Amino acid sequence: MPADTAAVWIGGLPALGRVVETRELRYFVAVAEELHFGRAAQRLGIAQPPLSRAIGALERRLGAALLHRTSRSVALTDAGAVLLREARAALDAVVAAEHRTRRAVADAGRPQVVLATKAAASAELLAKLLSAYAAEPGSVPVDVVLCGPGEQGRLLRTGRADVALLHRPFDDTTGLDVEELATEGQVALLPAGHPLSTRRELRLADLADVPGLPAPRWPGPDGGYAPGPGPEVHSHTQLLQLVSLGRTHVVLPDSVRAQLHDDVVAVPVVDAEEVTTLVAWPPHSRSRAVADLVRTALRL
Repeated sequence: MPADTAAVWIGGLPALGRVVETRELRYFVAVAEELHFGRAAQRLGIAQPPLSRAIGALERRLGAALLHRTSRSVALTDAGAVLLREARAALDAVVAAEHRTRRAVADAGRPQVVLATKAAASAELLAKLLSAYAAEPGSVPVDVVLCGPGEQGRLLRTGRADVALLHRPFDDTTGLDVEELATEGQVALLPAGHPLSTRRELRLADLADVPGLPAPRWPGPDGGYAPGPGPEVHSHTQLLQLVSLGRTHVVLPDSVRAQLHDDVVAVPVVDAEEVTTLVAWPPHSRSRAVADLVRTALRL
């Protein structure tokens, strides 16, 4: 059955247990994320009238209004917010089923674990984990996938990774099993020679509006950047270089100190929220290798 015609169960709505097609879910998610039928249609590569008809038919079948529509705006109803959350999970599950099946075929007789982690994050912990796990009886090869910010959870949910290192409060752990590994404070990274770089400690208020050093802008879920004066950042390496050049400042976990050169200074931010490193995996995982890797991480 083609992916766009696969049927999935959607709960949590007035019409509990109705079956909808993944094509309808893709249409609804596009509208719900864009909050604009024209942009959603363009994103989907279809005309706007059939998109509007499809959303209307979905609402009638589910027995619930999913969107508030006016001549100027589109907004989610409470039921629409529920469907958006459930639809994202359902679409991820469909993609995950395909990826895990393809991997099972490709890896037949050659088991391995795919571990996703944010590039340059928890580097020391990752090195210790890989070394300790490799020494375990029955260990299998670990393929490390280095991600951009926030990508690890998506790779887990879509079956492209088996286990991941996440960081609370930055990463979304919804729908994943997690165990805490370590907790640390945060530091402000500033160019050497900046007046704030000589301070023994800082507070978030000190960094609210640093002259000449606007905070960086990371890509959002859709890949776009929010407007603002800060530079657009797409990698950790680029970020550190921008800090050293005096173009931005950033607050990151304390463990980043190990990667700094003399041109970047780390100053503790005493009122910044602590960051907890987590090991995460899909709740339905039955992989012995994943379980062994998680146990090794907890021992560390």
